[in-house]
Amino acid sequence: HGDLVELGNEEYHAEIVHGDGGEVTVYVLDGGASKAVPIDAPEVTLNVTHEGQPKQFKLPASPDSGDSAGKSSRFSLVDKELAEHLDDTGSTAKLVVMIEGKSYSGQLTHDHDHEHGEGHKH
Repeated sequence: HGDLVELGNEEYHAEIVHGDGGEVTVYVLDGGASKAVPIDAPEVTLNVTHEGQPKQFKLPASPDSGDSAGKSSRFSLVDKELAEHLDDTGSTAKLVVMIEGKSYSGQLTHDHDHEHGEGHKH
């Protein structure tokens, strides 16, 4: 239930999920955004600009139980600053992923169309 990022011409997708504890996880998915795609990258990068200041966050591979040896479809980092920036509508974030020797990047867009409970703020 995270934010979907298109990589390439819908060749791949990534889902970015972050929780209250500051953990941010990126899942690499196929073109239909339905199946996990294990890749041989040691990390993925989120380039975040917050209040005009660029910052780079590297999320190391955190292989899922079904991923083949040496590959990962999941990348995870606990960083409260990153999680807060991803929630901030004033921030922009771009995901950079290397898949089979080719660099893919996609812009993370905020989806704030869903209903929020009273008192919820970003």
